[in-house]
Amino acid sequence: MSTLESIIWHVLGYAAMPVIILSGFVAVAAVCIWLLSLGKDKATES
Repeated sequence: MSTLESIIWHVLGYAAMPVIILSGFVAVAAVCIWLLSLGKDKATES
């Protein structure tokens, strides 16, 4: 493996974990906001 390939794989390896954690956080936040908005809509209609 060349030096460039090694650098690319190291960068991908180190970048994967923060991307996975942040995307999971964003997904959970979006679902929670959606669920809260459903509850708020139901409370205001009744």
